[in-house]
Amino acid sequence: MLSGCRGQTKENPAMIHNRILIVDDQTNMRHMMSALLTDSGYIVDEASDGDEALRKVINGEGYDYIFCDIMMPKMDGMTFMKSAGQYLEKTDVIMMSAYGSIDVAVEAMKLGAYDYISKPFKPDEILLTLKKAREKLQLKAENSALRQRIGEIEASQSFGSMVAKSKSMQDLFKLSLKVSQYDTTVLITGQSGTGKELIARGIHSSSKRNKNQMVPVNCAGIPHNLLESELFGHKKGAFTGADRDYGGLFEAAQGGTIFLDEIGDLPIALQVKLLRVLQESEIRSVGDSGTRIVDVRVIAATSKNLEEAIERGHFREDLYYRLNVMAIHIPPLAERSEDIPLLCHFFMDRYGRKFDKKVNSVSSAAMSLLLEYQWPGNVRELENMIERAIVLAEDKQLKPEHFPAILTRAASERLTGTDDVFSGFSIKTGKIRLEKALISRALTQTGGNRTKAARLLEISHPSLLSKMKLYGIDI
Repeated sequence: MLSGCRGQTKENPAMIHNRILIVDDQTNMRHMMSALLTDSGYIVDEASDGDEALRKVINGEGYDYIFCDIMMPKMDGMTFMKSAGQYLEKTDVIMMSAYGSIDVAVEAMKLGAYDYISKPFKPDEILLTLKKAREKLQLKAENSALRQRIGEIEASQSFGSMVAKSKSMQDLFKLSLKVSQYDTTVLITGQSGTGKELIARGIHSSSKRNKNQMVPVNCAGIPHNLLESELFGHKKGAFTGADRDYGGLFEAAQGGTIFLDEIGDLPIALQVKLLRVLQESEIRSVGDSGTRIVDVRVIAATSKNLEEAIERGHFREDLYYRLNVMAIHIPPLAERSEDIPLLCHFFMDRYGRKFDKKVNSVSSAAMSLLLEYQWPGNVRELENMIERAIVLAEDKQLKPEHFPAILTRAASERLTGTDDVFSGFSIKTGKIRLEKALISRALTQTGGNRTKAARLLEISHPSLLSKMKLYGIDI
């Protein structure tokens, strides 16, 4: 029998996981256990049989632990476990019996019991069992919190199907998520291969329009004489070959999103019509005398500098301001090299599964080459290199020989260029060589965009043009 209930050292459990139900038909046993556990800091409730205990758990009392005798009138402990199973998901049940056996203990465990103790028992056995159960619950809670934190970290490093951990991309993901909640027009800028369409898809999938489709349109990939018909549709007989009515891509995107990629290549005549769509939410098909309303969100993207295009008369200023309600600029990969390892593992996982190859790491030598390379093709170029390397790899690690020679050649050229700058002793000559090298590097990184190159070099645009002419640089 239980003895020595008073005078025990208190467990002082945390205020969480401290509600206990004692189920036993023996009044003395309930009172003794209640006194012990109350002295140890627990909140204790009692039930004289399984039927009373079942009513308590069904009523949502919310016990952390239940001590339940097996042999009881009305409803025994095993029947209680079977009946209350769905209500005990967050409760550890410890079965008790004076008629213990291995078979009984195994059966209790099968029904979901946490532990089994035989009567008579000492107070220390009760407190030790509770201590182990509480530690298990706390460990479970910590693991759950850890999984949630990992999930938050993974979520913060991704948007749609893009992954990144650099601050610039983290800020971009946060902005894109915020923008997705509103039906405003978005203009995404960035070099080719940075993932402009992926950001557009992420915005669409995070928006209230995600039940309808996003229709991508490459404005540079459709002949100009067909682009108007593709976008706005046409009536039967509007031109040679128009043998039926065609709704167009804006109509196909009804209720969803249309993604106008390379908007900088849109002909001036169509820019006027697109402006009307943005202002009035209506389109006119080729050959139609009337207009019709469309409910479509417009996301546009370009790798061109639209401000320079406006200056040259190739892009309408009013359309630019109408598109540029919310601007999102994706930085080139060369400016966020800390994302390269994460992207490598992302693409290794993708192509490892595609080609059924278990490649899970990049050698330090290969990673050094990847981090030093300037990535003119940005993330798309990195993805292609990883795919190629996966195909060539013969073990679980990617090595320099699995990557194109351009990586080692670029590294060699950088070292040679540094040696050239510091060859000789003339400060005047060294300055000229350094300026020429930096200008060439900036122009290469920006894809020949002189305005952005001047910004990187921290000089004015006219000054850059003057130096390019002086040094004979033509990119």
